[in-house]
Amino acid sequence: MDISHHGRGARLLRALAAWVVVALFAFPIFYWFTIAFRVEREIFELPPLLFDFTFSGKSFQEVFGISLGGTTSAQPLAGGGNFYMLPRLWDSIVVAVGSTALAISIATFAAYALSRMRFDGQHHFVFWVLSTRMMPPVAVAIPMFFIYKEFGLLDTYTGVIIVHALMNLPLAVLLLKSFFDDIPLEIDEAALIDGASRWTIFRRIVAPMALGGVAATAVLCFIFSWTEFLFVLTLTQTGLKTVPVVSSTFVTSTGTAWGKMAALGVGAMIPAFIFILLVQKNLVRGLTLGSLKQ
Repeated sequence: MDISHHGRGARLLRALAAWVVVALFAFPIFYWFTIAFRVEREIFELPPLLFDFTFSGKSFQEVFGISLGGTTSAQPLAGGGNFYMLPRLWDSIVVAVGSTALAISIATFAAYALSRMRFDGQHHFVFWVLSTRMMPPVAVAIPMFFIYKEFGLLDTYTGVIIVHALMNLPLAVLLLKSFFDDIPLEIDEAALIDGASRWTIFRRIVAPMALGGVAATAVLCFIFSWTEFLFVLTLTQTGLKTVPVVSSTFVTSTGTAWGKMAALGVGAMIPAFIFILLVQKNLVRGLTLGSLKQ
């Protein structure tokens, strides 16, 4: 009985600790949501108003043109009107999805080759791939600008997708290599003995087994592209702007429009949340892949 009671107490403590950690991470997101729905005068109230605040859809209406009721205003924003942020969300979605697809497509083949094939200097090559991820983006932003200007890629989806894919490629290759390493090599050897080609083994056996790892890597690539600022700022002009860059327009010499920035942030969370939900099943598999490996 004492042991059972001790076990229940330990489980309760673990559950309590887990809820405390969840609350610590969730509270800033909750507070950011409330800022998006407040009237401006209540944003900096002391003590902060967590629940008892005046609901207002003004920020969403001015940023997205979406009326949510409450205290609203039909006054359009300078520089584009009520709907001027919706194209920016579309720009972010196109760039993030396109760069993630390109990076994963290249990294999957590269990671499989590094995991299953051996060649001279392979160890040094892997470290070189890792070193490219450590290079600060500001070191290549200006050279990339002149290269893009020469090839006519400035202010284009293609240009931004390529640079984001290159940015994510080292991380994707190394992560996917670790997932492929967790799949026993004996599976490939048995299939080769049965007469299967490398392409057949990869397409029908290894890739499906590593699908969870691919999903986990895709989520990271998507998030890094979704939040990237410097390359988009440098390689675009007026035709294409992603959410991180356009959010900086709310910071002016007269102050920061926190309500509108919060509304944009809430809107920007939705596509990323939907993407993670779509790959959720494989994501959990990828995060646990190899955890039971002996």
